[in-house]
Amino acid sequence: METNEYVEVERYWLNEPYCYASIKYHEDLHDYSYFVVEPELNDDERIILHEITENLRDVLISSEIESENSSKEEIIRSVFDEIISDYGFNLNEAQYEKILYYILRDFLGFGKIDGLMRDRMIEDISCNGPRIPVFVYHRNYGSLETNIIFSDERELNSYVIKLAQEGGKHISIAEPIVDATLKDGSRIQLTLGDEITTRGSTFTIRKFQDIPITPVDLIKWNTFSAEEMAYFWLCVENKKNVLFVGGTASGKTSSLNAISFFIPQKSKIVSIEDTREIKLLHPNWIPSVTRETFIGGERGSVDMYDLLKAALRQRPEYIIVGEVRGSEAVTLFQAMATGHATLSTLHADSIEAVIHRLENPPIGVPRVMMESLNIISIQSLVHRDKKRMRRNTEISEILRIEPVTRNVRTSRVFLWDPVRDAHVRVGGSKALESIKTMKGWEAEDLERELEDRKKVLLHLVSNDITDYKEIWKIIHAYQSNKERLMEKLGL
Repeated sequence: METNEYVEVERYWLNEPYCYASIKYHEDLHDYSYFVVEPELNDDERIILHEITENLRDVLISSEIESENSSKEEIIRSVFDEIISDYGFNLNEAQYEKILYYILRDFLGFGKIDGLMRDRMIEDISCNGPRIPVFVYHRNYGSLETNIIFSDERELNSYVIKLAQEGGKHISIAEPIVDATLKDGSRIQLTLGDEITTRGSTFTIRKFQDIPITPVDLIKWNTFSAEEMAYFWLCVENKKNVLFVGGTASGKTSSLNAISFFIPQKSKIVSIEDTREIKLLHPNWIPSVTRETFIGGERGSVDMYDLLKAALRQRPEYIIVGEVRGSEAVTLFQAMATGHATLSTLHADSIEAVIHRLENPPIGVPRVMMESLNIISIQSLVHRDKKRMRRNTEISEILRIEPVTRNVRTSRVFLWDPVRDAHVRVGGSKALESIKTMKGWEAEDLERELEDRKKVLLHLVSNDITDYKEIWKIIHAYQSNKERLMEKLGL
């Protein structure tokens, strides 16, 4: 093996048959890098591409092209063919396809980073300035440097302005910082110029996954065990309140979305987020997002507190809050106390940190109200064998508030054993005991129910059933007619 250069360790298509990703490893540097491989253009082909691009832009701007039956790609292909014919460009089949690829990439895609945006293994994309490689966060390899570079300030400034426009926002030297959401749901943070970010314009894209993370995915990745997922399935179905906590990029929102699969099919759900990340298949679901003011001052803005107040008037059975940050948490805990099941996330790294953050400004939940919260799931981004992995490190329950000391009594139900990389059940569960009492079950009935749900989940994992719609159907078929599903699956 060559030790003085990068060697390819993985390759997969991004836009077949034109563009693929190549993950390479440098043994001397112990470093992985990400290469986007696209068709190469010679000097003549670059000149032709430039000429066609300028003419195509002029035609699209100056003429009103309307067609109810044609897609944007079909329209651009048609104009592209007209320009080639009018200007007499003599292209062979390979040249035609290569140039058309770049035209479609730049006009309908994301230009230089289009391949990165197509890669479902990439979670976020960061550009820290001109003449600096773009970095990505890859689900399997962590942070990687790419071979994509914006060559100068003009090119990058133009691209940042275009991204802002794609998100429906305006960015300028007067207002050089913008947060926006792209049409596909990806979140973008932009800066323009070098007054705020001294190395020049920047952008960070946190990609939206159009295919949601499922409980099966989390089991396969060993983020949770099948036993933990069966526990969540029973608890969420029976309206227990769950809070997912962890640091940045620990997978809180992914777990929240996956656990939402266990909400009964026709339950009324209201979700509240700053930007859309939650994706549900439930038909009786109202997704709501906050809005910044667009007229100056505070008028016209809609924050999390406003949305939560509105949600309570909509009489939902389940309320999902993307992240608890401020005073809206008091209303959320009031909703818990009045019988609304809630799922949410919070930045913290331990049970003690959760309690500290909740009861202190800017959140300010009175400690006595915390008893309404049933389950706290703690997640971490851990490093094992040179890879970054997400693990649920602890699932604990709030038992009660001591009347004299006012201490919050908690109990651990599951713990992650880092030596064996295994999830272990370490204690009893108040939530499960209350479900057992409510259902009129004996202890054996409760354990049998957990075991049956665990069997269904392991069946999905072992049979490599990964389609989220199929998983959703099986989960709700279990809730509708458990015996019939178990018989159908041979369990």
